[in-house]
Amino acid sequence: MIDVCILTESRYLKPIKPDWYVQNILQEEHLISVALSSFNISCGREAWDQDFDIANYKYVLFRTTWNYFDKIDSFKLFLSNSQSIVKFINPYPQIIWNLNKKYLIDLSKRGINIPDTVIVTKGSFESLSQVCRRKKWKEIVIKPCTSAAAWNTYRIKIEEVENFESLFVNILEVNDMMVQLFQNNVIDSGEISIMMLGGEYSHAVIKTVKSGDFRVQDDFGGKVNKYVPSKNEILFAEQVIRSCDFSPVYARVDIILDNSNQLALSELELIEPEMWFRFHKPAANRLAKAIRAYI
Repeated sequence: MIDVCILTESRYLKPIKPDWYVQNILQEEHLISVALSSFNISCGREAWDQDFDIANYKYVLFRTTWNYFDKIDSFKLFLSNSQSIVKFINPYPQIIWNLNKKYLIDLSKRGINIPDTVIVTKGSFESLSQVCRRKKWKEIVIKPCTSAAAWNTYRIKIEEVENFESLFVNILEVNDMMVQLFQNNVIDSGEISIMMLGGEYSHAVIKTVKSGDFRVQDDFGGKVNKYVPSKNEILFAEQVIRSCDFSPVYARVDIILDNSNQLALSELELIEPEMWFRFHKPAANRLAKAIRAYI
C-alpha cells in the first residue's frame, strides 16, 4: 500500500504538451514528491476526476484539484465516498467547512477582520440593487461562495448593477453568492499569500494585478513575486489559524489592506491552495515534515 496520494485533476495528470502553467504544476508536485520520499513516505499521483483505486493509498493530499468548483456535486460525492476509505490531508471536516466561503463570516465572528461582506443564500430573492442600497455601497465584488481562481467574479460599480442582476439570479439558482464592498487597496497593494505549514509560518508571496484589472491571479495576467511579510502580517496569519476549531496541516492565508488600511483576510485556503514551493523549495520539506507528524 502507498502512503500518500498526491491528488490532481485529469488535465494535469499526464499532459502531452504542458504550457508554462502546467509546467509549474508539475514542478510543484515533483518537489512535494521528492520531499515526501526524503521522509520515507511513499507517494503516487492521481486525478480525482478519473477512476482509480483509492484503497491503494492510506492518505490523500489535495494539491491541484482546481476544477472542483466546476464539478462540485461530483467532487462532494468523491469526498463522501472516499473519506471512509482513506484519511484526507487536510481532514474531511476542514475541507467541507472550507468549500463554502461563508467560513469568512464564521471567522469574522471570532475577531478576524474581513472586507465588509454579505452572503446571499441560494434561492434567495434579494437582488444586488437591494444589497447595495441596504449597505450604501457604491462599488462591489460578487463571486460564488464555492469557487476558485476568480471564477464568476465581477467588479461592479453602482451604476452597472442592473446589468448584472440576471447573472446574479442565475448563479443563485445553484450557489450561494458573496457580495463584498470593493477594496481599493487591492489595485495598488495587491494581495499577500502567507503559507502556514504545521501551524507555523513558512514563506510568502505577493500577487499584484495587471493594469486595468482587479484580479491578482496569474491566470488573468497578475504577477506573483517572493515577499518578506512584516511581523504584523505573520501575526495576523497566525491569529487566523488560531481562530479555527482545528489545526490544519497546511494552509494559505490571503491578506489585503482594507479600505481603512487595516489588515484583512480575503481567503483562507485549506483544500488545494497553490503554495509556490518553486519560489521557496525548502518549504516542500516543511510540508513533508508536517505530513509525517500528522500520519
